Amino acid sequence: LMDVEIPERAQYIRVIVTELSRIASHLLTIGTYGMDIGAITPFLYCFRDREKILYILETICGQRLNYNYVRIGGVAYDVDDAMLKMTREFCEYFLPRVMEYNDLLTYNGIFIERTKNVGVLPADMAIAYGCTGPVLRGSGVKRDLRKDTPYSLYDRFDFEVPIGHGEVGTVGDCYDRYMVRMREMLESVKIINQALDQIPAGEFWTDKVKAKPKPKVGDAYTAVENARGELGFYLISDGSDTAFRLKCRSPAFSNVSVLHEISRGAMVADMVAIIGSLDIVMGEIDR
Repeated sequence: LMDVEIPERAQYIRVIVTELSRIASHLLTIGTYGMDIGAITPFLYCFRDREKILYILETICGQRLNYNYVRIGGVAYDVDDAMLKMTREFCEYFLPRVMEYNDLLTYNGIFIERTKNVGVLPADMAIAYGCTGPVLRGSGVKRDLRKDTPYSLYDRFDFEVPIGHGEVGTVGDCYDRYMVRMREMLESVKIINQALDQIPAGEFWTDKVKAKPKPKVGDAYTAVENARGELGFYLISDGSDTAFRLKCRSPAFSNVSVLHEISRGAMVADMVAIIGSLDIVMGEIDR
């Protein structure tokens, strides 16, 4: 609606910080998921490494959470070489840590028994309910906005879209959704490393954005692939500096809608595993 062109450097910075945020989100999900099922140590390991990401993000924008960093026209602050070096060092540090998570959780016999063949979500049901993100991909559907409708600079990066294969149970079970998040963290590291190699010098924000912009009359829908799925915004402009209507599409709202289907007939003890595998955030659902 505003025909604003984002500087290339700003787009690379956006990719780096959003992929760091994706890893941090998955670490929170995986750590708490293990603890829900009775594995406390993985929670401590995940939060140890998540803390390193939050420190990087705090260094970049001054906030550990609720960053308000990505702005219309670019990003709020530039990053210097020290911040980029810190990010690269984290990526080198993080890859071996994933093996620790695998030893503690992925190949843990008790964890496998608690998650395989539990909360099975067939692909057709996931699509019918509008599920997105790891919940949809865990059902074997290779759908990722970063690949299917590339935004920002994602078409410049080489990465895979992990999906569920039913490797220990049934395609679309709790274990598959867990494994998708585990593998996505590795793909995020690949994207970050490529972005660090390619990031150019230049501006981090365009000065063509006014303090009170007045977009042209019309409507637009745009969506990005966040840690839980498709996060979309539908905006209607009447030509003033105030939106006529703004609708937010949150992935958790669609994903939680399928809960009653996949939990039908399940044991009460399995409900913890099923709910945790959906990565539900209530604040995102009740907007």
